[in-house]
Amino acid sequence: MILRLSALIALVWLASTGETHTVITYPGWRGNNLITNDTWPYGMQWMYPCGGMSLTTNRTLWPVGGGAISVQPGWFQGHALAFFRINMGLDNSGPDGGPLSMDIPLLDLVQVAGPSNNPYPGTMCFPNVPVPANASVKAGDNATIQVILTAQHGASLFACADITFAEPEKVPVANSSTCFNSSDISFNEVYTMSAPPFQIPL
Repeated sequence: MILRLSALIALVWLASTGETHTVITYPGWRGNNLITNDTWPYGMQWMYPCGGMSLTTNRTLWPVGGGAISVQPGWFQGHALAFFRINMGLDNSGPDGGPLSMDIPLLDLVQVAGPSNNPYPGTMCFPNVPVPANASVKAGDNATIQVILTAQHGASLFACADITFAEPEKVPVANSSTCFNSSDISFNEVYTMSAPPFQIPL
C-alpha cells in the first residue's frame, strides 16, 4: 500500500508542464520521429505503439537470451525526471506486419533523473536486458523493442527498434561505443523501498 501511494504521489508530482523526447541509440531505432516541422512524422513520438514510425526491414541482430539497450533520454526540455520502461512485441498481426501488442515486459519501471529540465546530452545503457523465459524466442524470430518514456506532463512517448534474434556469437558484443552511462544521468527502479542509485556495471 505504501509503495502504491508513493507511486501515485510521484505521478501527480510529475504532472507538470514540459516536452521530452528520447532516442534509441542501440539497437538501431525505426527512425527520427522528433521532427517538429511539416515533415512526416511530425514529432509524433506520443503515438502508440512506435511514435508514428512504420516497421522497418533494416533489423538489428540481437541475442536470443537478451542484450544491450541504449537510449538518450533528454533531447527536449521538461526531462529533469521521467519514468521509463521497455517492452517487446513478437507477433506480426499489427500495423505493417509488426506486433499488434507490446505485451512482454523486458524492464521494470525505472525513474530517470537528468541534470536539468532543459535539453541535455547523455546516454544511459542497460547492457544485459534479459528476454523472459516464457517468451519462447529462437534464432531467426523477429521482434520489436518498445521504449516508453512518461514525461513530466504525464504523456507517454514511444520509440521502437526492430530486431531479429540471433545466437549470441553472431551478435557484436556491446562495448563502450554502443553501451555506456553518462555520469550526469541517474536512474533507479521505482518499486524499491530504500536503495542506493541503480548502477549497472559494464
